[in-house]
Amino acid sequence: MSTATIDPRLDLVLDRVVQAPRAKIWRAWTEPALLKQWFCPLPWTVSEMEVDLRPGGIFRAVMQSPEGEAHPMLGCLLEVVPQQKLVFTDTLLAGFRPAAKPFFTAVLTLADEAGGTRYIARALHKDEADRKTHEEMGFHTGWGICLDQLVKLAGQI
Repeated sequence: MSTATIDPRLDLVLDRVVQAPRAKIWRAWTEPALLKQWFCPLPWTVSEMEVDLRPGGIFRAVMQSPEGEAHPMLGCLLEVVPQQKLVFTDTLLAGFRPAAKPFFTAVLTLADEAGGTRYIARALHKDEADRKTHEEMGFHTGWGICLDQLVKLAGQI
């Protein structure tokens, strides 16, 4: 899968250079025990995380609100290029089975830059309504907080 062209009507992007080694960021994205520590903005938590790191493999999280409400996310990995690219979607389930209510596809790319890592996370949506919903849910703030949490964790692993 090639890197998707950004369509500002349909896509949201977080693009930042962070002071953390690419290998540690990759570990934090691909090891469930590490993902659980940063994958949603505090005070939310991740109670369950499952990653089968291969195309067609499962990517599943259960996020818990501060009130204890569970918010499951279930999807499929589409592309895995170690330490460079990770693509997952909720459009498909593990084994490339169609999902009932797709929302977005995530494309994460990592590259060495300026003594750190260029971190680009793209959220691709099927229509403008889903993009707007995701933005109103706090995409920029939430994904930015999560990236800050990831960078802090990378300094500890």
